[in-house]
Amino acid sequence: MKIDLNADLGEGCSHDRELLQLVTSANIACGFHAGDAQTMLQSVRWAREFGVAIGAHPSFPDRENFGRSAMQLPPETVYAQVLYQIGALKALAESEGGELTHVKPHGMLYNQAARDGQLADAIARAVKAVSPELLLVGLAGSESIRAAQHHGLRTREEVFADRGYQADGSLVPRNQPDALIEEEQQAISRTLSMVQQGRIASVTGEWVTLRAQTVCLHGDGPHALTFARRLRDAFAAQHIAVSSEI
Repeated sequence: MKIDLNADLGEGCSHDRELLQLVTSANIACGFHAGDAQTMLQSVRWAREFGVAIGAHPSFPDRENFGRSAMQLPPETVYAQVLYQIGALKALAESEGGELTHVKPHGMLYNQAARDGQLADAIARAVKAVSPELLLVGLAGSESIRAAQHHGLRTREEVFADRGYQADGSLVPRNQPDALIEEEQQAISRTLSMVQQGRIASVTGEWVTLRAQTVCLHGDGPHALTFARRLRDAFAAQHIAVSSEI
């Protein structure tokens, strides 16, 4: 059994370089919610140094709220914005002798696309326009995955180690109780359940069936590195290989 571990980088955290030694895929902020040309280039260089797959992490244009504000933008506007962000990171990766492998939307763009078919379609079209070889990373079982598959893109279905799930498979909004799983052992046990058994208990008690191909590790918490090491140890103990190629 294999699993990919991904983390969002270039968002202003102080331990990006250390985290890159524990994950297999990096989602690099493209300037709309965090980061700039210099942080993007540095993140690419570190990812190359540690053999980590390089991905674009496009967002709504929302630096003030770290890309976490809901926006109702026309699909063609989202298409252009996502295309712009992916293209910028692709150019930087290739300038360093690397290649862009995947795209994972950020924050509210990710969450809205998970349930909004038109928004998901705009993102998938932008990814395909840059390169039909790119993977699109989206919430397991969501509209994002369906739109990508409709456009012939390869997909990677994502689960979250430290987030609560609702009965429909969506994430509990961050402003609601049980959105974040703060106890490390609970988060590890839940992650193993998703990876090995393909299911997770929702906050209301129902079992949610899902496909886990990549696990997101949030790198912005005070204990991110410790948790990442513990999760890697837990995978090793269960003979689960960690790789960006699954």
